[in-house]
Amino acid sequence: MSKNEKLKSPAYFFEILSVCKVYLVILYCTYMYSIKKRSDYVAVLMRQKEQVFHTQDLAVLWGISNKNNLHTVIKRYCKKGILHRIYKGMYSTVPLNEIHPWKLGAKALHDYCYISAETILQKEGFINAAVRDITFVSNKSRVFCIGSNFYRSRKLQERFLFNPAGITEENSVKIATPERAIADMLYFNPRANFDRPVDWEKVKRIQQAIGYPLTKDRYVHS
Repeated sequence: MSKNEKLKSPAYFFEILSVCKVYLVILYCTYMYSIKKRSDYVAVLMRQKEQVFHTQDLAVLWGISNKNNLHTVIKRYCKKGILHRIYKGMYSTVPLNEIHPWKLGAKALHDYCYISAETILQKEGFINAAVRDITFVSNKSRVFCIGSNFYRSRKLQERFLFNPAGITEENSVKIATPERAIADMLYFNPRANFDRPVDWEKVKRIQQAIGYPLTKDRYVHS
């Protein structure tokens, strides 16, 4: 059979048709797998108790090692409203105004930190003046803003920072007790003034536990 005759034969036509069917099945399966993966990404995301993620958190969560693929998925989800962009590299599954400002700041610092100093002292009535910035203590000195929230991170040496004395936790955010906050404040500013009586014995015990210099001139009976 000549080449032209072969091309015109029904058998050849059905052979080509069979090959095309195989390719179509492969394409369909690939497409459906892609759809399933996207669905799996959303399901995995929505199962998390956490609401705020950094880019690397999402990469680990979804098992995506290719940066281009990762950014494509993130961009697509932001457009669909599945993710909300807080700033480049940080995203949430809920709108910004639904995230507690303290948790938002802790996530932004993305390292060990706790709420202390002016924020706790103002909250507990030791400072009467209005305090704009939410104050963290961490291993970095930083001032930043997210939305309408202003933050300040005071840098503390790691040998003091990781000491758990006077540190509690609430909603996954570490928070200083009033005595720890006073001890921190005196470390940063030994001349700091307080607007209500201080239990100096408790503060002294915290200072000793942490290894802070003792502020003996401040130990007075309230």
